[in-house]
Order: sequence, then structure tokens, then C-alpha cells
Amino acid sequence: MKTLFYLFVFTFLQITSFAQDLSIERIWRNYEFSAKGGSSYQMMNDGLHFVEMNANGDIVRGLVADDQLEKTKLLVPKSSLIYNDQPIAVAGYELNANEQKVLLWTAPKAIYRRSFEAFYFLYDLNTQKLEALDAEHAPQTLAEYSPDGKKVSFIHGNDLFIKDLATGKVRKVTEDGKRNKIINGTTDWVYEEEFAITKAYGWSPDSRYIAFLKFDEREVPEFQMAMYGELYPEQYKYKYPKAGEVNSIVTLHLLDVKSAKIQQVKLDAYEYIPRLNWSTTTNQLIVQTMNRHQSELNYWLVACADNKVSTRKFYTETSSTYVEVDNNLVLLSNENGLVRTSEQSGYNHLYVVGFDGSSTAITKGEWDVIEYLGIDEAQNLLYYASAEPGAIYKSIYSIRLDGTEQKMISTAYGYHNATFLKGMKYFIDSYSNANTPPVITLRKANGELVRTLEDNAALVDKMKNERLSRKTFLTITTPDIDLNASLILPVNYNPAKKYPVFVNVYGGPGHNEVLDSWDGNDYFFHQLLAQEGYIVLSIDPRGTQYRGADFKKSTYLQLGKLEIQDVLAATKVFAQRPDVDATRLGIMGWSYGGFMSSLAMTKGQGLFKVGIAVAPVTNWRFYDNIYTERFMRTPQENPQGYDDNSPINFAKDLQGKYFLIHGAADDNVHYQNSMEMISAMVKANKQFDLFIYPNKNHGIYGGNTRNHLFNMIHTYILEEL
Repeated sequence: MKTLFYLFVFTFLQITSFAQDLSIERIWRNYEFSAKGGSSYQMMNDGLHFVEMNANGDIVRGLVADDQLEKTKLLVPKSSLIYNDQPIAVAGYELNANEQKVLLWTAPKAIYRRSFEAFYFLYDLNTQKLEALDAEHAPQTLAEYSPDGKKVSFIHGNDLFIKDLATGKVRKVTEDGKRNKIINGTTDWVYEEEFAITKAYGWSPDSRYIAFLKFDEREVPEFQMAMYGELYPEQYKYKYPKAGEVNSIVTLHLLDVKSAKIQQVKLDAYEYIPRLNWSTTTNQLIVQTMNRHQSELNYWLVACADNKVSTRKFYTETSSTYVEVDNNLVLLSNENGLVRTSEQSGYNHLYVVGFDGSSTAITKGEWDVIEYLGIDEAQNLLYYASAEPGAIYKSIYSIRLDGTEQKMISTAYGYHNATFLKGMKYFIDSYSNANTPPVITLRKANGELVRTLEDNAALVDKMKNERLSRKTFLTITTPDIDLNASLILPVNYNPAKKYPVFVNVYGGPGHNEVLDSWDGNDYFFHQLLAQEGYIVLSIDPRGTQYRGADFKKSTYLQLGKLEIQDVLAATKVFAQRPDVDATRLGIMGWSYGGFMSSLAMTKGQGLFKVGIAVAPVTNWRFYDNIYTERFMRTPQENPQGYDDNSPINFAKDLQGKYFLIHGAADDNVHYQNSMEMISAMVKANKQFDLFIYPNKNHGIYGGNTRNHLFNMIHTYILEEL
């Protein structure tokens, strides 16, 4: 009897020790469920060898085809990375064109979302000598070798510099750079945020010229934020053009590196220059320009020869709504054109555009290309990712330039993020699905597995000992349209019971929430709610992507109208299920999702008992002009579109428990949005809950911040829903 008792106790302890309950601390303080990334491969010119930093901190070269990876050559030993008797902690590195020199950087410090400054160093593989790029003008940003490896360019203090490696001399090329006034070679805040571009300069392939953009932002209105911590808070100021306000004046310039002469390249009337790229073989520069409405995109060919510059507009695309900026400024080797994507057919597809203005479709069908991945011209094969199997999936394909022999390279359905390596012989595939962490593999261009770089096996094993509910997908049919949705049921689900529903929403253009891909710590937060008896539902309304241009652009001039209509309608349909407690519906969103959850609580007529809005837009007049005007035009042209769907104008209609959260140093969606929403709710005599994070930006993270934030959100849901 005693033996049986001990056996029972032992078995009970085994079960309880393995089957732990999730907690906010495990997710957001201990980060127990963080997936690992794979090795950071950089391919060499031959397309066969790679360079990486090993576990010891050495930079080594290896042969991709070596299955055991045993034959690696030491390129940069960690022991040689000593400067002023101090080791440098390498944050990143790049080889120059002839692979004889390495550019290294350390101590990167974020400027905005994508940009950073760092301390750069040069390392010569032949002499094994390490030197600072320029100790006098440091830190730097956007440093790079010239194609011939004889010079290094960089940006410091909004000016462009060039270092001659033979003489060690550093030359300041531009002289007018000044914070919040003039920017040379990099971009202003709004270009970085909305056009996803920080590097606004580039070398010609023969190293003779540098093309760069100059931003004159002197007339752009300035925004300021208080940064707390001292007796008198510091006022942080930067240029931020809100909807309808003045933009930077952006001009294109060409530097003759030898003579140091700079000339402005004249283009027809435009508002934006969102892209510029040199050919890799000849002195031809491709430049894109757009009008303010972003309804016209022009392609320019700028040719440089013997100090003579010629410009020619060779292609234009227009739209009754807006044209997406294309990232694929890769010239074909015959110098007769380039590959680009366009929604002109009603779906996003690949085209070959000639310098004669011709445009020929490569891909066709009622599905969207998600991403152009590269081209192997020797094999006449182009690679891309698309949502052809459905809007929740991302799959990898190859196709010939003439549109024949389309082939799916990826096999498992889910989400594949592919990066083709130099030479186009291999690619790194990061694959996940809604319930599986990323598996990162190195593959041949045809999809054949070379090796697994990271399988996240430890996390997968850990998940086996957690009480998790499988995330599934469904279609919700509303009176107007069918919508994609995802669902996590309570862990101990009983169809005879009724459960509260927690709706997680984003809903904005350019982002889908309902994807068959790994959702990181958010997945475990939703699993925590499922353990506590909540149904977790996500809905992608009209305006989201990968269902064609009509679906995505149906919200044009009226952001929020159809989106909240769809979320309310889909939630009402879902709430009719017998397992749903329709009196306990909650909604939460961040950024655009915060805009949506705020609309749900003001325009939802009491449908939701609880709404949580993190860093929400509450009036589109407060947001930046490139993003907002792309979908809404200016407030002067479309005042009704702005006013009819801004939560701030419907504070009097607020019903339920509303929790507003914002970072006071949010440079993206300004804290102003929440402050004005507060004023509107006070005026309407509406009660609400509020929490502000000092000195935190749009991501609200750092130190214990995320743990604190989600503990607070979790407690609010448990108490109010």
C-alpha cells in the first residue's frame, strides 16, 4: 500500500512538473519561448563559398556543399579585432567587392525604426591590419566600400564623406548637412518609416560617381516629445510631416568622385523619390519618382558618360487609387530593362519592363505575388514568393522570364521567408506555420535540402509539455463578404459550454494578422488566455492584402469604415455560435489595431464589453503624410473621409470598458493621439482607463516593460472580461 502511495506521489509530481501553466513572466520576462534564428550566411562571389561568424567570434569561410562544415578557413580571428588595446564586439560585417577587405561595425545605436549609427572599422585580409574608419567623424552610418575597393563612403552629421584607403585621407564631400535642416545621402523620418529606405546614395559600378539624395527639411513642421529622467525633461525635436503638411524638398545629385564636383540631376515635377539604384555593370542609374497622391509612379534612366548626364523617363504606371512602390530595381544583364511588380491586372504580378516602355507579364492569375526574390539569368529562372495557395500562405516558386515552367519550390504549406544568396545557387528558407516555430534550412535553388541550420527542437520539445490549443483557420461569411479568420479554442474546450471571446485585430493595409505563420510570444499570450477559458479570434477585414487589389484598395479615401464594419459583422456572426457567451466579447489592437479597437468601442454600439487600444491612431490628421495620403489624400481634399472614421470624433458613443495605453516617446503614432482622445472622452463625460509609458516608443519595450505591459493587459482581461 505504501509503495502504491509513493508511486502515486511520484507520478503526480511528474505530471505537475512537466505540465506547467503559462504565465506572463515565462513569456515576457524569462522569454522561455523565444525561437532561435539560424546562422547569418554571406555568400562569396563564386556562389559556392560562404562567410559567417562562428561561435568563437571568428569570421570564417566555408564551402556550402560541405555537409559536415568541417573545412572552414579562418578569415578574421577574433584575437585580431583589438583597437586601442580593447577588443571590439562585432555587430555586423561586410566584405568588399574583391573580397580582400572587411568592413566591421560595433556598438550600433538606433536612430529610428531601421536606421542606426555605429563605430566602423576596416580590416585588410592580406595585412591583417585593423583600423578605425574615421575616429574624428564617428559614429557613422551607412558606410560601404566603393566597388573597386579603394575607397569607403559614409554619412556623419548628415554629410557624405569619402575615405581614400591608399592615403588614409578623409574628404567631406557635402558641407551643408545639419540636423533638422539638410540631409545628404540618407533619408528623413517619413521616408524611412513609409518608404522603408534609409540609404539614399550609391556608387556607380566603375567607382567614378556617387548618386545621392538631398533632403531639405527646413520647412517641415517640427514635432517634440518630452524625455523624462532629469529634473527638467529634455525636449526631443525632429521633423514629422503630418497629413496635409509640407514635405522635405528632395533632389537628386551626382558626385564626380575624382573632381569632387556635384551636379543636380533635373527630373520632371514630382513629390517623392522613393528609390534609386545603379546598374551593376554600366553607369546607368534607375530612379523612381512619384506625385503627392502616389497615384503615378515614373521610372527614369539616368546615364553617365564622360561627365555628361542624360535623363529619360521610360515607364509610367498610374492608378485611380495609389501605386505601390516597387523594390525590384534590378537591371537585367542585357541592360534592356528590369523586373518589377505591379497590381495593374487587379493582382500583384511580375513584369519585365523595357527601356523602350514595354511591359510584359511574367506571372498571371487571380492571386498575388508577395515578393520578388531574385533572378538567375544564366538559367533564365526567376524566383518569387506568392499567396497562390491562399492569402494565409506564403510559398516559393521559380518561373522562366517568358512566364513558362512555373514550379513550386517549397513543399510544406505555411509561411516561407526565403533569402537567395549571391550567385542564386542557394537560398535560406525560414519555414513556420501557425503552430510550429521556424525551421531554418539551407537549400539549393531547386528546393533540395542542403542542411538544417536551426530546427528549434528545444522549443518544440518544450511546447510538448505545455497545455496548448491548436490554432486553426476558418472563413466567416458576413452579409457583405467572406473574411479569413484564425481561432484558438480554450484548452479544456467543451462544446456544451459558453466561452468569452477575445478578438485580436490589426486590420490595416499592408499587414495581415490571419497567417499560417509563427506568431512568437503573441502566440503564447493567446495560449495563456485559452488556458484560462477564452476563445481567441483574429479577423482580416477588407483593406488587408493578398486577396487582390480590389479587396485591398476598397478602403481608399475612407480608412476605418469598411474595416470596422467587417470586424463588427464577423464578430456578430461568430457570436451566434452555441459555444460563445455573446455578453463577454473583448477586442484588442496595437497601432492600426488600436485604431480599430477604438472604433469598435465607439462605433460598435456596445457589442464589445472590453476594448484595449495600444498606441492607437485616433485621428488620421495626426499621422504622417506619406502613409495617410496614400490611402486618404489630404485632409484639405477629403475632410469627410478623415472625420467620419476617426475614433476621436465618436467619444460620446463609447460603451464598455476602454483601456488606452501609449508610449510617451512614440515617434511614429504620437502620444498626441491618446491625449486628444482623452480630451474628447472627458468632454463627453466618458470613463476610461489609461496607462502611459515614459520614454517608450511605438514598440513599448526595453527592460521589464513588455512584462509589465502584458501583466497589466492580462489582469485587465481577467477582471473586466
